[in-house]
Amino acid sequence: MSSSRRSPPTQRVVALLDHVAAHPGERFGLSELSRTLDISKPTCLGIVTTLTETGWLDCDPDHRTYGVGPALVSAGRLARQAVPGAQAAERHLPDLASRYAAPCTASAVVGNQIVVLTSVRGDGRAEGAMAGSRYPFAPPVGLMYVLWDREDAFERWLRLRPTLPVALDQEHLRTVVAECRARGYLVEGLTEVGARLHTLMAGVAAYDLPDEVRGLVGEMVSTLGERVYLGAELTARGKHPTHLLAAPTYGSDGRQEMVLTLYVGDSLTGAEISRRGKALMATAEAVTEEVGGIAPRRKVSA
Repeated sequence: MSSSRRSPPTQRVVALLDHVAAHPGERFGLSELSRTLDISKPTCLGIVTTLTETGWLDCDPDHRTYGVGPALVSAGRLARQAVPGAQAAERHLPDLASRYAAPCTASAVVGNQIVVLTSVRGDGRAEGAMAGSRYPFAPPVGLMYVLWDREDAFERWLRLRPTLPVALDQEHLRTVVAECRARGYLVEGLTEVGARLHTLMAGVAAYDLPDEVRGLVGEMVSTLGERVYLGAELTARGKHPTHLLAAPTYGSDGRQEMVLTLYVGDSLTGAEISRRGKALMATAEAVTEEVGGIAPRRKVSA
C-alpha cells in the first residue's frame, strides 16, 4: 500500500493503542500521551475520550489517567485463542525460564503482525509488559516465523513489501534456512546497537516517516541487524555473544505455528549453546505434543 493511501487520523489512534498495549500495567495522563506520541493535546483528548467510551481504554476518574480497557483485553485474548499452542506454551515455558534464569516468550504471526502471546521472566513468573507486543511481519522482520515451515511460506515472506528499504541477501537467507532446519533451532547474535535498531523497526513500519529517514534506518539495519550463527561459527573455540535462541512449535496440520524464544544476552561457548538449544527444542516438542501437533521429520544436528 502506498503512503498516499494511509490515513493519518487512523495512524494516530493505532499509535496510541499500540503504546498503551505495550505497557499493560501502566497508566498515562493526557499530557504524557500527547508528548510521547507527538499528537496535539486537543486531538489526543478526542481520541482517548472516544476509546474510553467504546471500552478500548479505561480512565481513572480521580487522576484522569488512561490504561488498557476491557475491549483491548478481549482483543488480546482473541489473538491468543487464534493460536492453539499459546496456553500450552504458558504452561511449559516457566520451567525453561527458571532453569536458565532467562526470560522466554512464545510468539506467532496473527494476521499480518508478529504478536508476543506469552512472556515469562527469568524466575518463571509471567511477565505482562512484553506480552502483547507487536511487530510487522515483512522483510527484514520475521524470518524465524517461516524458517521451519514449508518452502512456500518462506517464498511468500520474501515477496512481502519490506517494512524498510533493505537489500536482502537471498542466497545467505537460504543457507540460514537450511542450517537452522538441520539443527532444529536458531542462534542469534545481536550487538547493542543492533538490538536498539531491531526495536525501532516496529515503529518505522507504523509511522509515516520521511523516505530518506526510512532509507537511512534500513541501511543501518542491513549492516547492524540480526545475525544468525551458522554451524561452523559455533564450533570455533571461545565464547560467542548470543542474543537469543529460538525453536518452532507445530500445529495439527504440520505447519509451523509458534516460535519459542530463550533470551541469553551473554557470551556462551558452543557447548553451552547446544545444551540450551536442546532444552529449548524439548520444550517446543512438549508444546507441539500437547496440542496434537505434527513436527516434520528432519535430521537434527548438534
